[in-house]
Amino acid sequence: MKTRSLFGRKYIDLQIRELDIPQLLPDQVLVRVHACGVCGTDLNFIRDWEDGFQGLGHEIAGEIIETGSIVSTLKKGDKVVVEDCTMCGKCADCKSGHPEFCRNMYNMNGFPGMGEYVVVNAAACTVFDGLDYIHAALTEPLAVAYNAVLTADIPLGGSVVVLGPGAIGLLCAAAARLRGAGHVAVVGRSDGNAEQQARLKLAAELGCDQVIVSSKESIKDTVLKRFPNGVDRVIVTSPPKSMYDAFDIIRYGGEIIYLGLSFKKGDNIIDFDVNRAIFNKITLKPSFAEPAINFPAALDLIKRGLIPAELFQTHTCSFDDCHEFFEALLKGTLPVVKLVFCP
Repeated sequence: MKTRSLFGRKYIDLQIRELDIPQLLPDQVLVRVHACGVCGTDLNFIRDWEDGFQGLGHEIAGEIIETGSIVSTLKKGDKVVVEDCTMCGKCADCKSGHPEFCRNMYNMNGFPGMGEYVVVNAAACTVFDGLDYIHAALTEPLAVAYNAVLTADIPLGGSVVVLGPGAIGLLCAAAARLRGAGHVAVVGRSDGNAEQQARLKLAAELGCDQVIVSSKESIKDTVLKRFPNGVDRVIVTSPPKSMYDAFDIIRYGGEIIYLGLSFKKGDNIIDFDVNRAIFNKITLKPSFAEPAINFPAALDLIKRGLIPAELFQTHTCSFDDCHEFFEALLKGTLPVVKLVFCP
């Protein structure tokens, strides 16, 4: 048995490869992919990655087709969301209560999420029902945002600014509100770009207290006018250079949580004033949701309607038209909040 899978690199250089599906190991399952969200990391690969082809996609919702001989928690026909990196549960860190430090993770065994099938360890799957596959595929990015908000440890009623109105940024804003933030602002650009406008509009629909358009107003002036001493937390989901803006608006003793990446050479490097951070007691916290955690909690938020998945998963594509949609995403010509690949 074979599966068609999507690989890519700079600039939207795509390959559809046929991969052999091996005989399952006793603890593995075969999942038919019904929906796979397109992540910002995927876009970074097809815009900037100059080395070998990368498998695309890891935000998976699908259906169990076959189970290994010792799998007892899953059965054929189960609807599942799939973790791309799953804690092993056996290493010293996992057994010491720190699975976030696991370096012996189960992975996707070389199968991109943007494909017909994936083979994964059974532990990577969380069963769901009552949701469309497309909506369920929001679980992974929501879990990433959920992790960032937990890392932020927002004071009850505290002030939060999210830099970057992509799907992760918007999910961080929504989760911050659920977590008890008293003021949530989202910062993004708007250059007549349909994609940017759609995302800033959604920020307002999600109930953000401020939507700051950085191409039209000063982030620093706008935030400090409302909070003269700066805000309690800044969550950086936009590229690393946005850290400069974070330092401009964080209060004395505040915390900056950062998870925005760039694969463009040099764009991952910023100047860092260590003295400023020390003298102002600013805490920097990276947030990297690997291994994947909080899938059940994220899935529950979607099922209960606390996170409106239908407002995020706005467009779909397939093998036939993915190049066209990827190009539109990179150019910002469509009002896309989040694109979902449906093989």
